[in-house]
Amino acid sequence: MVEEEAKSRGIKVKSTTLAFPNYAIVDHWIDGELQKRIMSKDYDYVVVQQGPSSQPEGRKMLIEDGALLKKLCDKYDTKLAYFMVWPSQTYYHTFDGVIKNHRDAAQQNEAILCPVGEAWKAYFDENDDFSLYGTDGFHPSPKGSRLAAQVIVDTLLGDG
Repeated sequence: MVEEEAKSRGIKVKSTTLAFPNYAIVDHWIDGELQKRIMSKDYDYVVVQQGPSSQPEGRKMLIEDGALLKKLCDKYDTKLAYFMVWPSQTYYHTFDGVIKNHRDAAQQNEAILCPVGEAWKAYFDENDDFSLYGTDGFHPSPKGSRLAAQVIVDTLLGDG
């Protein structure tokens, strides 16, 4: 969807995905494929995303494991970006923690922040409409995915 959003703005983007269920940044670090891809020097940006991370353990992983990636990205002239996510509807009350922990991780690691979660929260707060969530109340609906892609493109390629 990021490629499609960029194309709609006249920008050509090529992306690859490295994602597995229930993986945190540390899991990618341990399995080593992410490092191989960064070392290939084929990427301008590495966008990392893990679960909501509103709790202390998730915060620690965002910051500490993000620092490992930042060091590697810097060595291979790649920019690290955090994809700020959102909590499930059930844990909506943790949204401020999700936002804070992603903001802090990006700031402490001198990385880019794609504030998708902030855009979601603003939408909910303004419209009292939770249609960005899919049927499971956690993953995004197509509408939520489109908004995420817009924020990522805005942040990395222009208007953000």
